[in-house]
Amino acid sequence: MIKRKSIYILVILLLTLTSCENTNWSESFQERSTDPFGTYILANELENLFDNNETRVLDEHIYDYLLDDASMSVENHANYVCVKSYAYRLDDLSTAKILEYVALGNDAFLALSYFNETLQKELNFEVSNEDGNIYNIQALKELDGNLYLKDKSKSYYYDRNLRNNYFETIDTTTTVVLGTQKAKGVTNPNFIKIKHGLGYVFLHTQPIAFTNYYLLKDENAAYVEQVFSYLPDRDIILDTQRHRSTYNQNKGDRPKKFALNFFYSNPSLKWSLYVAFFGLLLFLFLNARRKQRAIPELKPLKNSTQDFTHTIANLYLKEENHKNLVTKKITYFLEKVRSLYHIDTQNLNDSFVEKLAAKSGNTEHTTKYLINTIITVNKRSQCSQDELIRLNTLIENFFKNK
Repeated sequence: MIKRKSIYILVILLLTLTSCENTNWSESFQERSTDPFGTYILANELENLFDNNETRVLDEHIYDYLLDDASMSVENHANYVCVKSYAYRLDDLSTAKILEYVALGNDAFLALSYFNETLQKELNFEVSNEDGNIYNIQALKELDGNLYLKDKSKSYYYDRNLRNNYFETIDTTTTVVLGTQKAKGVTNPNFIKIKHGLGYVFLHTQPIAFTNYYLLKDENAAYVEQVFSYLPDRDIILDTQRHRSTYNQNKGDRPKKFALNFFYSNPSLKWSLYVAFFGLLLFLFLNARRKQRAIPELKPLKNSTQDFTHTIANLYLKEENHKNLVTKKITYFLEKVRSLYHIDTQNLNDSFVEKLAAKSGNTEHTTKYLINTIITVNKRSQCSQDELIRLNTLIENFFKNK
């Protein structure tokens, strides 16, 4: 495997491991990571390990991938590969779907430090860990040991991060031990093959063996080649565990379809969605800056004098004191004549009528009729409602025609 490895991978990793003062020793198991415990080399060399078969890196959850009828076809067999510390996205439904996939004649390879209970129950095995949950980098550095393969006398030494995970119990009727490990002087199985339907499930308790740190060493790289030689020569499905499934766990195992899934399934549509969203944000930002702050509506002040006048008028009407209203109406008319036309209203004679008609724009006949009506009703001690209405109409029509 190392002999066929591209030179640029080796150069990148050597620069990462030797030139950086603060090397990241965390166990990421990320296929894009060139850190010591990433799986960049494995992801790029799987095709060479399987005679140049195609390697597909899942861009979706394994559950969603296996929902496709084509992936479950009996003609298109493949090897499912997952190398992680803990495949936390393989829940009960996903595990059941993978086992269904294997039963059709496919194979699955899981290199995990921790296996979920559903998988252990379905395949009838149990895993033990003598070291407990150790995450401290310095403490992990002290964990070393040797790995062996079935019918191979050669041992492969691992100088750090080799947790003492092993298979404590297995079903010997369906399970074959393919490899063991020796840690702290005790040998236990760490690599097994389990028959399931028409296919096999390969389980390995040391995912650390497949990381960049050990694949840069010829001896440890040879071990990985031997491990994968047990799998049939087929296309590979590499599960990176980056993607969530679209099914809703609270509503059962039916897949939940989202409107945006169609856009994300096509790169062109996905980028058009991003551009549209960015354009909308830009429009909102620029539009918000250009517009002025909203000016509040100022309602005009209420004319309380007019309301007061209406109130007083209604009071007089209710008391039927028409004479009082007539007097006030005449007083109002004469005051308005003085303020508008600047005419003396002491004597309402013919000269007054001529001046008022000329300045107001009314005919002399109309003006004289109004003045005579005012003189007549003003002399009376009592006035009727009809006289009050007629006087009010004459005054209003007079000012309308000015």
